[in-house]
Amino acid sequence: MDPKPFAPACERNRDPILGVLRTRFADCRTVLEVGSGTGQHAVHFAAALPWLSWQCADLPPQLPGIRQWLDDAGLANTPPPIALDVYGPWPSGPWDAVFSANVLHIVDWPGVEAFFAGVGRVLGRAGVLVVYGPFNEGGTYTSASNRDFDGWLKARDPRSGIRDLEAVQALAAQAGLRAVGDVAMPANNRCLVWRRS
Repeated sequence: MDPKPFAPACERNRDPILGVLRTRFADCRTVLEVGSGTGQHAVHFAAALPWLSWQCADLPPQLPGIRQWLDDAGLANTPPPIALDVYGPWPSGPWDAVFSANVLHIVDWPGVEAFFAGVGRVLGRAGVLVVYGPFNEGGTYTSASNRDFDGWLKARDPRSGIRDLEAVQALAAQAGLRAVGDVAMPANNRCLVWRRS
């Protein structure tokens, strides 16, 4: 068996993110995580928020690693991970909440558009969306480290990169979502929060 995947950044950012989710997901029961990555976030959040059913979703190559984390944790509120490409199809829902970390700067811009369109289709009537990651403001970097990170992303894939907050907010509005939170996170990241209008 392959070694369990591990992302050091997940260990560093999981508790600040959890602080946001405790409040924003307090009235939710079902969560779809888009881009679960290693699965580390899922087991940490599902253990700390036992009233939630935490559904992991990612591209098929990621699923075996996510399964390792879920199986080792043995939590009752983490069903088996499902395959999801932001371009679709999406699991039907409706979901009380959608969570995504470090996805919007990895996928291309049409993928960002597809993400918000998909969330708009599957989020429930009073649903909440929380997105974690770095964002630019007014077309400019908010820190030197984000500028360097953006250069690294674009060298790896020219279609990726840190997204402008205003462009992302416009897509959310088109999907019927209203901005209700913008929480500063460590390492020049943010948790953006929307609610179904």
